[in-house]
Amino acid sequence: MRPEFALALALLPDFALILLGAGLRRVLHLGDHFWSGLEKLVYYVLFPALLFSGLVKTRIDWTAAAPMLGVVAGATGAGMLLGLGARLLPISPVAFASQYQCAFRFNSYIGLAVAGTLFGVPGIAAMGIVTGLMVPPANFAAVWMLARHGESGVWRELAKNPLILATLAGIAANLGDLQLPAGLLDILGRLAQAAIVLGLFAVGAGLRLAGADGVANHAATAYLLAVKLVAVPAVALLLIRWMGLGGLYADIALIFCALPTASSAYILARRMGGDGPRVARLISAGTLLGMLSIPAWLALR
Repeated sequence: MRPEFALALALLPDFALILLGAGLRRVLHLGDHFWSGLEKLVYYVLFPALLFSGLVKTRIDWTAAAPMLGVVAGATGAGMLLGLGARLLPISPVAFASQYQCAFRFNSYIGLAVAGTLFGVPGIAAMGIVTGLMVPPANFAAVWMLARHGESGVWRELAKNPLILATLAGIAANLGDLQLPAGLLDILGRLAQAAIVLGLFAVGAGLRLAGADGVANHAATAYLLAVKLVAVPAVALLLIRWMGLGGLYADIALIFCALPTASSAYILARRMGGDGPRVARLISAGTLLGMLSIPAWLALR
């Protein structure tokens, strides 16, 4: 079997869980309250446990990991710059400000699931480091473009972000060679196992594709999808080859840069008075296309 086909098959269960989540939302009629509660559970409890336990259990070569961080920072920065090009299209300022974040924000749930499937605990730990590094600048750029809150509000939001806090705690424990009791590690492991499945269910439940758009807005959607799913990973691949990065850290950097936009982009747009429905459709289209583009980029690596 060709390597790219084997890779696609390895990722198929994760993407099948996303589609299953979309089907469960429509078949079981559990309502928005249930799915909103599930996403909060994953965001505030399960994924922080996954990140922390992965970082505690893995010995990280920080010197070798540094180029990985350089790759993702450079590629994400390229996405932020290229995303500004959507402003040249004939769309409203509100539509642009809302959708701009879709050029560089990333879905941590999918990233951690893919990293865990392909590389196990070391992959989760490496993805956790990258996520912790990139959440602050990505969130800041998104809030700044929406231009409704001051900088102090942004920093307050980042200071209480559970993914950042879990990553910082895990890095501190790793650097300090903290040895946790076996019972506590077992509890964290159980929570981490639940995080992957329920997180992917939440991604699927958030898919939204219905709704009409004008030609200009379709062009903006196509442009931003091309930036996030083509240009950003292409820059990452060039940086990986230029820096001579290989192995686990190269794969994690490329996976991260190929991730579709997080569903939290829709929540941010809605809460700050932006065009939430259009952002939701853009996220959904990117998530579905990401099922094909992530294996394709990894095959090119």
